[in-house]
Amino acid sequence: MRTKFSGILTLLLAFVVQVTFAQTKTVTGTVTDADGLPLPGVNIIVKGTSTGTQSDFDGEYSIEVSADQTLQFKYLGFKTQEVEVGNQSEISVSMEIDSAELDEVVVEAYRTSSKKKSNVAAATVTSETIKARPNSNFVQTLQGQIPGLNIQTGSGQPGASSSVILRGVGSVTGGSEPLYVIDGVPQNGDIFRSLNPNEIENISVLKDAGATAIYGNRGANGVIVVTTRSGSYNQALQIDYIATTGFSELQDNDYNLMGSQQLLRLENQRGVGLGGTLTQEEIDNYSIETDWYDVFFRKAFEQSHTLQLTSGGENLNSFTSIGFTDQEGILKTTGIQKFSFRNNLNGKSEDGKFTYGTNMTINWSQRGEATSLGTGGVNQNFVLGANNSVPYLEDGVYAGDSEALLEAYNNDGTLRLTPYFLEDKLRTFSNDYDELKAIASGNAAYQITDELSFSTNFGLDYTQSNRVVSQNADSFNSYLFLEPNQEFGGTESHSQARTLLINFTNQLKYVKTIDEKHTVEASLFTEYFKGHRRTTGFTQNGLDPKTQSGWGTGYIGYDNTPFYVPSVNAGAVNAGLFSYFGFVDYDYDSKYGFSASLRRDASYRFSETNRWGTYYSVSGRWNLSEEDFLANSDVVDALKLRASYGVSGNQNIVGTSIFDGPNLQFDLYGAPTGYGAQPSYGITTLGNSDLRWEDITQANIGVDFEMFESRLRGSADVYQKTTTDLYQPLRISAINAITQISANLGELENKGVEFQATYDVIRDRQKDLLVSVNFNGAYNENKITEIPDPSGTTWDGESLVGNFEGQMLNEYYVLDYVGVNPVNGNLLFRDAEGELTENPDPATDRQFTGESFIPKFQGGFGLNVDYKGFFLTSQFNYVGGISRYDYDYSGLVDPANIGIFNMSNDINRAWTPDNRFTDIPRLGATNRGLEEFSNRFLKDASYLRLRFLSIGYNFSPEFLEGTFIKNLRVFAQGQNLLTWTEWRGWDAESNRSADQYQYPTPRIYNVGLELKF
Repeated sequence: MRTKFSGILTLLLAFVVQVTFAQTKTVTGTVTDADGLPLPGVNIIVKGTSTGTQSDFDGEYSIEVSADQTLQFKYLGFKTQEVEVGNQSEISVSMEIDSAELDEVVVEAYRTSSKKKSNVAAATVTSETIKARPNSNFVQTLQGQIPGLNIQTGSGQPGASSSVILRGVGSVTGGSEPLYVIDGVPQNGDIFRSLNPNEIENISVLKDAGATAIYGNRGANGVIVVTTRSGSYNQALQIDYIATTGFSELQDNDYNLMGSQQLLRLENQRGVGLGGTLTQEEIDNYSIETDWYDVFFRKAFEQSHTLQLTSGGENLNSFTSIGFTDQEGILKTTGIQKFSFRNNLNGKSEDGKFTYGTNMTINWSQRGEATSLGTGGVNQNFVLGANNSVPYLEDGVYAGDSEALLEAYNNDGTLRLTPYFLEDKLRTFSNDYDELKAIASGNAAYQITDELSFSTNFGLDYTQSNRVVSQNADSFNSYLFLEPNQEFGGTESHSQARTLLINFTNQLKYVKTIDEKHTVEASLFTEYFKGHRRTTGFTQNGLDPKTQSGWGTGYIGYDNTPFYVPSVNAGAVNAGLFSYFGFVDYDYDSKYGFSASLRRDASYRFSETNRWGTYYSVSGRWNLSEEDFLANSDVVDALKLRASYGVSGNQNIVGTSIFDGPNLQFDLYGAPTGYGAQPSYGITTLGNSDLRWEDITQANIGVDFEMFESRLRGSADVYQKTTTDLYQPLRISAINAITQISANLGELENKGVEFQATYDVIRDRQKDLLVSVNFNGAYNENKITEIPDPSGTTWDGESLVGNFEGQMLNEYYVLDYVGVNPVNGNLLFRDAEGELTENPDPATDRQFTGESFIPKFQGGFGLNVDYKGFFLTSQFNYVGGISRYDYDYSGLVDPANIGIFNMSNDINRAWTPDNRFTDIPRLGATNRGLEEFSNRFLKDASYLRLRFLSIGYNFSPEFLEGTFIKNLRVFAQGQNLLTWTEWRGWDAESNRSADQYQYPTPRIYNVGLELKF
């Protein structure tokens, strides 16, 4: 009886124990690093389920779990740990650093990989580097941060695009911009004015053929992959608010401009201008001193606000962002306002086999832009007026009285009244753009078996832009250009453009691991791309000043009055690509890896015989640190060698847009002017059915390393890129009145080295102190190795830059100016034989300078400090081996401008019999006309700049305890703060061969805060 009773009790006890262990309970704890500091954002997952949570700012977490389950603790850069729950109600974990992971995820083409297992040359910039920067175009924030990535901004105008070149210029006439991909959607060039940088999670720059060849005929110039932020599963609602406000101002120049009395004395000596009519006493007492910089430029204010919401449930998570930016330009009438909205949604089925996601962003921007920049338009270019106007004229004399200004101009007979022309334009002219941009993508994936999965991605990129340019009827320019018998002037132009890009990609993926050492991944893809662009526009000529009040008002009818007939235009172009491709990746025990890709592309741009192209790549790696001879090293934590080789294509052979040059293969006819000025029809373009894309073959060898307990980490690369089948003009017989056609001819080579490293000088977690320094640098050398033309050049015989076989791309080819002849003050040159002469022949005596406006080396370095919540971040940029023409300065020392424009005090050093050894020629030099063919004003534009500096404080959780604020960060930052350069203009940075009255890049200051609720 007792035995039976004991058995029953045993069964009951087992049942109670089983029920007890099956019941869920709350487990709490803290996650820290090896030094005991809390780790926020650690993923705590119930093993075998989708249930999980994350540690908070203090490293603390709470989760519902059963006693018979196991918790997994996962955090990037640390080893994953597992703890059985059992009867524990508190589980705290100290995470161990996994140094072999090289603590970075690499976003590659159509896949992601760990830094350890990646074979390619790629660099990643995280959101911490991008967010809250005072740039209206986020691409500019990458400047100086990625070795080999050359970003030059030739304009400080808010919303202006930048020139982006990766590893040298790969084409002579075609596009050299990288391909941009945002959340899987390819973009048509650098058009990121509307994108909110605070939405970006990371940016991956893919450099070598191993990473880019799989993009086929769009990946030749590199690929920049942008991934935006997303939510996490089982995440409580989190609200983030980021705000900045500040101002920008004009940087200084070193042109040494004259003041009123200085300029009047010079004019008096020459007997020209106002000074030529004044006595010395009148000049000494002259009091008007106008700073035209203050008239046309301003201190510009800006503000930016972003509100973000992140949350996640068991099977669904989301990220939503709303942003607003209002940024004035330092040049009056310019600025940008933009609104942004983004929603990223991710979901999965209960069993986790089916996943899906959507990414949608809608952005709108409106901007005012200055016109005629880079020109000598004295009645159009505000920068010319600010730089060259005489200071002895009083500001605002003709404000609002355009007819009086026209009369004064006719009486004066010179361009001395330039600042008044431009003041009138400030009042009567507008040039406004607005842009609506929407990017939407959807993706879905299904895990068919443990090894096989299928996924699809569909993306839409829609851009609609509108431009309205208006010149009031009562403006100086309208009166100036009135035709005889024309009563009404003024114009209003409207232009619209709509672009729709569609991208559809399917992927079949197979992944298999054998014996826990051999991992094979293989994928097959198809990709379809379609683009449509439609443009319309009209210009109304003739506005009535009495009824003109804005958009569409004051239009004059044109019955029997040809002056007022509007001009109209419309255009349509389509583009298309189809591709199928695949890649395979093999890994052995995290020691060795091999990858290969193959792609076939068909492009609409070429004839059927040349429509298809084939591209491929191979790459490999050797993780030496996994070998026995380094596995236990006290110095080397991670060391990897990698190499790649492959071919990519460039189908944008005439520009950066997918729509450029759609009819290159066809003979085109038009309506040129015929004999006796009569209308006629004839061939205007000879097509070439043999045209094809340019091919770029690239070889790369690189090393990634971590040393001294990962205090020192970085990478180095050596590469060579060769572009063949360059798109260039080919001379032909003029029998059809056409002397050249476009063809694939010639070869261009780029080769260089890249290096980047970060070193933690102090890493004391006990004292909460981290001091690190970083450096990156790149050197690139380019050369045109083949030009099939018998002359060995495509130079037009006049330009100051040319392309010659055996020389660098866009090399300056000019007369060599050596200084001033001390005998007579004329300009002195060196001829082709090296002899000094005053009269060289521009046709035969030009020489190669070994200089270009494309830099030979560039990079950046910085210091980062974190101490008990205080932080400092600095970034210096440097660019070397670059030269540009300074035409702004040339106008300030040109004697022909005396009496019309302001001058530099440098002209006082001009040669005289008593001042024979000088750098300024005699004001009456007889051979001054030759300087336009020379390098006299070709100046070194190398510079070192404090690009970015930020200081701030992160408030401690203890300080915020009891408030509704979870995190609080405040900061002050500046951009373009200091520049060291021999360039004398406003800004050494530019993407042009010559500077002539361009929009200067400003110096920017702002303050901001980040709140987390």
